[in-house]
Order: sequence, then structure tokens, then C-alpha cells
Amino acid sequence: MFTGSLPFKMSATSMFPMCVRASRGLLTLRSWSRRGSTPAVVDLIRALSTEKPTGEGSATGGLAQAILQERLQQQQKSQGQPPPEGDGDSEQKHDQGEDKKQKENTAYAKKMVMRLAGLMGIGGAVGMVYIFGSNSVDEQGNTIPDEFANDAPVIQQLRRTFKYFQDYRQMIIEPTSPKLLPDPLREPYYQPPYTLVLELTDVLLHPEWSLATGWRFKKRPGIDYLFQQLAPLYEIVIFTAETGMTAYPLIDSIDPQGFVMYRLFRDATRYMEGHHVKDVSCLNRDTSKVIVVDCKREAFSLQPFNGMALTKWDGNSEDRTLYDLAHFLKTIALSGVDDVRSVLENYALEDDPIEAFKRRQAQLAQEEEQRLAELTQQKKQGISLGSFAGRFWRSKQE
Repeated sequence: MFTGSLPFKMSATSMFPMCVRASRGLLTLRSWSRRGSTPAVVDLIRALSTEKPTGEGSATGGLAQAILQERLQQQQKSQGQPPPEGDGDSEQKHDQGEDKKQKENTAYAKKMVMRLAGLMGIGGAVGMVYIFGSNSVDEQGNTIPDEFANDAPVIQQLRRTFKYFQDYRQMIIEPTSPKLLPDPLREPYYQPPYTLVLELTDVLLHPEWSLATGWRFKKRPGIDYLFQQLAPLYEIVIFTAETGMTAYPLIDSIDPQGFVMYRLFRDATRYMEGHHVKDVSCLNRDTSKVIVVDCKREAFSLQPFNGMALTKWDGNSEDRTLYDLAHFLKTIALSGVDDVRSVLENYALEDDPIEAFKRRQAQLAQEEEQRLAELTQQKKQGISLGSFAGRFWRSKQE
């Protein structure tokens, strides 16, 4: 409210017009505020402020204008509207100009960075074509002709570069050789009748990492027993998706006696759909005699009936899987199975083929025990019947 003191005296006759005018203004302001016509209120204030006061009415005009302005500000605050534009317009325009200028500078900087990156990319591409597209030379520095020698110089560079990267891609995807293992041994040397392909990680070893020791590999219980039991019957091959630099010393540590005949690493796998697949057809062995043991079915997805997917070992020291695996594989070898795929096919859908084998072995043992019991019972019945007939014959003769 207006609380200032007036510097002049007011009579009753001068106060009456002031009150009437203020009352009219407040009533008009109230009615327009209900209808939401704020611009009309602003026009009212402007009209009152532009009226020329006359005589004693100048005081009443100033008081009415002050009351209406205060009322208008309260109304705008309650409705959440910004105050009327005033001297801040120039400052706002200045800020907008600064923002616009800053945006223009940022856009220009981005454009220059993109141009610089494009120039660097073009320069790098030209350098790659020059380096990888150059023709090979011999020890004397003479150019070795190739299949692109008759093309134009630029075409030669481009085609050699393309061939280089294509060969590099094939080197990553395809195995290093169509024959990963040498030919089987011939007499007088002994060649085991079956080939066992074992994964290293999570089958024979479990990787562990700690802040104090870094990476360590835990040896699975039963590795020595597995090698000793199967070495005379199987050609043992470690075929792992690890790199040779990592796996080679690990194999040396778990096989000090040299039961493992061959070692194959990641570069011998076939990279398919994000997985390192072990292609049995590239082992240079009869696929009907090859068994792949891994913890991932994707590892032998090309020949699903040549593999066994064991449960991934979590480092438990009480694990007995390798002992059961040795018993299973030894049973196959001693049975003289002509095609191991006919046996492994029965375990292809099992989550844990070793447990399934143990259940079936227990069931077969129970059936065999029952058969022997029935046979024994039949023999006893035959003996008792024979003894009864003998007694009857002797009593008749007497």
C-alpha cells in the first residue's frame, strides 16, 4: 500500500474526488482481472498516468496512480506474469546478441574441426594406400611383379591395398591352415585310435584375478588322472581359444610329463558370429574318431555331434568332473566304437552329459544286477526241480 506522507494539506473537498477516482479504478481493475484482460489494465494505468492533473486534483491523480500501479503488480505476481517491459529491454537484447555471437563462434569452430579431421582422414587414407599398395621388392631392391603389374599405377596401389586387408581379414576369420595337425603316425610308431580335443580355460583351468596377485589360473582336480588314463587310448590335443602367448606356459605347467601331443591356439579357430569355433574338419583326422570337450556349445557348432559341453568349472576344489570324464571316454575307447558321433548324439541335448552318463550307467548296472538275480533264481529253481525228480525216481525204484 501507499504509506508515504503527503507534503501538503488536504481538505474534505479535495479528498472526495480522489477517493471516487481510486474507487472507480480499483473496481475497473478488479472486473478486468477476473476476465484475464491484463493488457486492458495496463492501458488503464497508462491512461491515468497521462492525464494532466489540475489544481488540487493533481494530488488525487498521483495517489490513484500509485494505488493502481501497486495493485497491478500484485495481480501480475499472483498470475505468474512478467512485469511490464521497461529499461531491461536493452540489456536483454544485449544478452541475446552475445548468445547469438557465441553460437556463431561455436559453429565456426566445429566447422573448422570437421574440415581438419577430413583433411587428416584423406591424408591417412592416401598414406595407407601408398604403404600397403606398394609392390614387393627382393633383396636387391628389384620390384617383384604380381597380378596387378599390368594395371595403371593408381589402380595397382588400390587393388594391392584391398587385397592386403582382405587377406588380413581372412587370417582372422579362417584357420591358419586347412590341415592343423600333421598326418597320423605310421608303423612302427603308435597312433592312438581316437583323438581327444580339450579346451583349456574353464575346462582344465579356472582364471582368477585379484588386486594383490593379478591373473592366476587354478588347476582343476583330476587333470593328471585324466591324462594318465586316456594317453594310451587317445591322441590328446589342447585346442584353446586363448592366444599362444598365454596358453603355452600354462600347458607346460599342467602337463610336465608330455601327455599332450599337439597344441592349437586362437589363430587356428574359425571366427563365426562372435565365437571362436573349432572346425573338426581341419584337424586332418577321421571325424568319426574325434571328440571335442568344451564348456561352450558354440565351440563345436560346425560339428555338434563331435562335441561334449561340460558345465563351466567355477574353481571348486571338490569337483570330480574330470574323473567321471575319464571313465566316460575310456568306456567309449574300450568298447571299440566305430563312430563316436553315434554315442555323443545321445548326450547332445543334456545340460550336463557327465551326470547323464552316470545316471545311465547306474540304470544299466541296476538292470544287469536284476538280470543276474533272475538268472540265479532260474538256476535255483532248475536245481530244486532236478533234485525232486531224482528223489521221486529213486523212491519208485525202491
